[in-house]
Amino acid sequence: MDRLSKPGRPEPGPIVRALQYHLEEALASLWRGRRANLLAVITITTAMFVLGGFLAVTSNLRQVVTRWSAAAEFSVFLQDGLSGPRRSAIERMIDQSGLAASREYISKAEALVRFKRDFPDLAPGTEGLQENPFPASLEVRLRSAAVDRKALEALAARLAGTDGVADVRYDRRWLDRLMAIMGLVQWAGIALSGVLVVAAALTVANVVRLALYVRRDEVEIMQLVGAPIAYIRGPFVVEGILQGGLGAVLAIVLLALAFGATRARYGALAAGFFGQTPIQFLPVHLSILLVLGGTIVGCVGGWVAARSVR
Repeated sequence: MDRLSKPGRPEPGPIVRALQYHLEEALASLWRGRRANLLAVITITTAMFVLGGFLAVTSNLRQVVTRWSAAAEFSVFLQDGLSGPRRSAIERMIDQSGLAASREYISKAEALVRFKRDFPDLAPGTEGLQENPFPASLEVRLRSAAVDRKALEALAARLAGTDGVADVRYDRRWLDRLMAIMGLVQWAGIALSGVLVVAAALTVANVVRLALYVRRDEVEIMQLVGAPIAYIRGPFVVEGILQGGLGAVLAIVLLALAFGATRARYGALAAGFFGQTPIQFLPVHLSILLVLGGTIVGCVGGWVAARSVR
């Protein structure tokens, strides 16, 4: 009697029986060569962990930059002792530009209060100062429709050259630089992860090829009795898929542990730096894609090794 058949139950179809056979043989092969298979799983875990880490970092930074970009503003720092009429002239220049949605005057005292609130760890350093080192400023919120970069640059230049203005900070300048740096970091992560993914696929291929060599007599017998080539190759491809899937799942678990430890230790500092927004783990769709990617890497490695069966 076929070992897959069960008394009292209908016989499974040929596709189901083939899948059951492939899965059972793959699991048995994984256990027989568990040491070599562990190496393949660790390699895939490393590749997916590095890729997932870069995705988590860039995902959090991108959210922060997007929020900062939506709230981009001019900070016009005023000279100490600026008279009311001169400040009013600066405010009129801002209002007449047509680029400002709103503006707010921040006095020196309020600037010091904000610094102590936003950077509590650094606040004690201001206690011994005889004078308030923070200048008064005008915080200008830009209109969302103000996309003319030349007009924005021109306004910043006019304000910087106006009497009574100590400095002008234009958020979108350094946001553009930050976005460029993020792009370089992201591509570097993708390149490094690509190298690790190729190494993982080759490792899986070699491990599966070793399992194929161990079972060469069985494979030859199956070929002699006329077994379909897909039926012979199937267990080795499934073995690679299991290795890749297991490695990717382990990578997600390790990423979650590392994320939890990082947030517990540096979460408050990161929230203060990023505007009181807690750092977030990988989104669900990226986690799913990561597991799917590991599975595909394992599948490719298993398929490459199984192609040696002809």
